[in-house]
Amino acid sequence: MRPVSALLGAVPAWAVLLAILCAGVGFSIPQADARPREAVAKDARLAGDRGRTRFIADLSKKVDVNVFSLADPYRVIVDLPEVNFQMPPGLGTEKRGLVTGYRYGLFAPGKSRIVIDVSGPFLVDKAFVLEARADQPARVVVDLVATDRTTFLAKLRAARSPIVGSIPQPKPQAQTPAAKPVVILDPGHGGIDPGTASADGVTEKAVVLAFAKTLRQKLEAKGDYQVYLTREGDTFLALRERVEFAQSKGANLFVSIHADSFPKHADVASGATVYTLSERASDDEAKELAAKENFSDAIAGVDLPADRDEVVANILIDLAQRETQNRSIVFARSVVGEMSAAELHRKSLKSAGFRVLKSPDVPSVLLELGFLSNPDDEKRLTSEAWRGAMADKVGAAIDAYFAKRVARMPF
Repeated sequence: MRPVSALLGAVPAWAVLLAILCAGVGFSIPQADARPREAVAKDARLAGDRGRTRFIADLSKKVDVNVFSLADPYRVIVDLPEVNFQMPPGLGTEKRGLVTGYRYGLFAPGKSRIVIDVSGPFLVDKAFVLEARADQPARVVVDLVATDRTTFLAKLRAARSPIVGSIPQPKPQAQTPAAKPVVILDPGHGGIDPGTASADGVTEKAVVLAFAKTLRQKLEAKGDYQVYLTREGDTFLALRERVEFAQSKGANLFVSIHADSFPKHADVASGATVYTLSERASDDEAKELAAKENFSDAIAGVDLPADRDEVVANILIDLAQRETQNRSIVFARSVVGEMSAAELHRKSLKSAGFRVLKSPDVPSVLLELGFLSNPDDEKRLTSEAWRGAMADKVGAAIDAYFAKRVARMPF
């Protein structure tokens, strides 16, 4: 809100006097620079059965929507202009009819998204938006009916559902050798995809963004690096877009930042872990985590280009890419080496098939800062002092990594 003094200085004296007089008799003067407010979503619900299920969301005003379907897993995507979601806590976990749950949030600047999970093949029978009337809010309505997979896939092909990305991607350009190494910090999740969360509701997307900004600040203060974040705010970014962003910037190092959760072993699962890419997971826990992180795109309603990812994986594991993988492992060991045993998970170096690490020419690691399911880790992860101390250690690992390579340009 602007200070009163600023407002008084911005308009003529007669206008101020007129406004005061009008206020005294119950009138109001519309502001010339008033901007239309974004729609507010305050509630949503399900109705119907397994034959026909209806999704309804209440909005403060009517908006344009785009509705389409995705397969494997079955999902309905509802894209809207940016919406201020003020939904009741815990909304979206209800299961009814064909719907097993739904989620909502910011998908990209100026764009929100609702993702509805469906238990089996379906058709979108109707999708429309009702105007607000009397005491009734505006409403987004989506009607789903059950069908068979053959019919579902036929409709999907006919609709030519797009592979949805969150931002236009720049074409990778030939990079000239930079005067400083380029470090890409990748805060995981964001927007409609909150990642994991603590029992108190602290989200992974918020924790890792705060840490990434602290680490960037410390790296830039050194004056030795060009540092970029894949996302600056609470917006969603597809996994492939994160990789493409790093490549477009001519990255010399890519650090994807996350926070884990293991509620079944909340008391014992704690500390940081550093992951590198591998065709085979180092253990079941790493395999489970990779599957969860790789599902991020599906959470946000992005079509999964599985075939292309398999090809990329095969290329990356090829002997021709061994040098990139070796560099990733060297850096991972450097990160672990900067931390004390008390700060690390019981097995601090692991590997699995993380999609976000699948850049064939950029050394990449995934850093799990700790476990939001562990109360002590949660306190650390939300502490500004802890973020600063941990960022110093990761920064020291980055220094050590590039110090070893500086004599062997390029980085």
